[in-house]
Amino acid sequence: MPDKFGLQTSKFLPFFDRLAKLYADMDREYKKAADYYGFHCTGCKDNCCLTRFYHHTFLEYFYILRGCESLDPGIQKDVIKRASDLCREMADADNKGIKLRLMCPLNFNDLCLLYDYRPMICRLHGIPHELHRPGQNVFYGPGCELFTGQSGGKTYFKFDRTPLYLEMTRLEAELKQSAGITQKMKMTVAQMLLKVKG
Repeated sequence: MPDKFGLQTSKFLPFFDRLAKLYADMDREYKKAADYYGFHCTGCKDNCCLTRFYHHTFLEYFYILRGCESLDPGIQKDVIKRASDLCREMADADNKGIKLRLMCPLNFNDLCLLYDYRPMICRLHGIPHELHRPGQNVFYGPGCELFTGQSGGKTYFKFDRTPLYLEMTRLEAELKQSAGITQKMKMTVAQMLLKVKG
């Protein structure tokens, strides 16, 4: 699929630049809330890298591929093999109706190989937040298990994800229009990585 849209062409670079800026905004807003709570993730048994997150934006998908293609060829080959193994194990577990938690193929020794390229949900997970949806009550999301254990007693710090989500939606719509993409996307990081050019 990336070849169809010319991932290496210059027309995508402005989108990547704008996404990097949005990610910086996310990181800054997350840090404000984390600092208020005194919450700093150092890893836990309920590691979020074991969670099967689905991602829905072609922009983040292309950005992950761009990041992976910047890796050393040997590491890239290892990452793709891990991704392939994980997708196969997940499919087998799904067919058997088994719930399975497997480590993200980008996690090496408890560190993300593509930390600067990691998707939105990886950046925002763990801290209590709110989301304002048109015509609906405000949605409030809890912190992760580690957060609750460390900082659950503090009063709520307003962490509104809405502006961040809206900007991601705008960027995605512009990219899809520019590239002529009409289909929807739903992939895990592992599924994205299988699209890396070998």
